[in-house]
Amino acid sequence: MVSTRKPQRILILAANPKRTTSLRLGEELRDIKEGLQRSLNRDNFDLRYDLAVRPRDIRRAILDYRPNIIHFSGHGSEMEGLYFEDETGCEKPVTGKALASLFELFSRQQIECVLLNACYSEIQANAIVQHINYVIGMNDSINDKAAIEFAVGFYDAIAAYNPKYDEDSPIEFGFKHACNAIEVIGLPDKFIPVIKKTLTPYLVFYLPMISRRIIFGLWTKNCFARFTRELNSSIKKRIATSLNT
Repeated sequence: MVSTRKPQRILILAANPKRTTSLRLGEELRDIKEGLQRSLNRDNFDLRYDLAVRPRDIRRAILDYRPNIIHFSGHGSEMEGLYFEDETGCEKPVTGKALASLFELFSRQQIECVLLNACYSEIQANAIVQHINYVIGMNDSINDKAAIEFAVGFYDAIAAYNPKYDEDSPIEFGFKHACNAIEVIGLPDKFIPVIKKTLTPYLVFYLPMISRRIIFGLWTKNCFARFTRELNSSIKKRIATSLNT
């Protein structure tokens, strides 16, 4: 039987502007592709990548490709954001707020995860997660080798994910394996990647109602238990009094 399931679309956007530290982006991309191609579930994934990405290229790539996972590789800054390239190849920062506004225009059902494989990208992740269910960023500067191992471990795991055996969602499963991949090669950067999660609109809408019911149920249970204890205590006192008289 031929599968009618649509493949997960992965979009990798990479930038290493002039006058910035040289990154091994080609090696990262090669190893990710190799991992997906060797997977038994290779047909479930479709990979596209763009290099030397300019700000306008982000919008165009998302509109054209409609990815489920968006991956950025490059440089980042706590204050300025992620570094893309301008028309001359020099750095062009894009803030987390601007990226969050872009992702707000797309459905959560379309874009499942954004991975920011860049130093100090946690601030941008905090902004983007307001509109995307899963966002992965870095809370510090990360070693280039560690960043590559993290990315390869992440895609190896989600490509092999099987709900019959594996707990968590595919993204959380991939994140845990990616952090472990850093540890396995002996680098101390395993706690630098951080995952941000947001509730789905359904849960956000119903959670207050659910919480109120749970709280009311616990309150009712506690009140009934207290009433029972006091009633039993009162009965025991009356019996003791009647016996003494």
